[in-house]
Amino acid sequence: MTRGDFPATIIAIFIMPKTKSAQKALRQNVRRNALNISRKSALKSAVKGFSILIKEKKMDEATQTLPNVYKTIDKMQKVNLIKKGKADRMKSRLTKKLVSQKSGS
Repeated sequence: MTRGDFPATIIAIFIMPKTKSAQKALRQNVRRNALNISRKSALKSAVKGFSILIKEKKMDEATQTLPNVYKTIDKMQKVNLIKKGKADRMKSRLTKKLVSQKSGS
């Protein structure tokens, strides 16, 4: 097994850095990794919740939820979890989904 097969938290247990700066860098990486995982999960949950509302044809709820989804996407872009282009693309596609379902029903 190679080092890439393990998440950062397990690597921290098995491979301890030698210098103080490397130890601190590892602590930071573990903390940031955990934060990024939770942020990514929040982003996916927001987008998925919106998509479910669209599938269930709950247009009023979806329209009210869209600003919150935008807020989540913008926050993730601000903290560099996703790039600006991806954030814009996600927002555009979600809006397009909502508009096409509204006009279709």
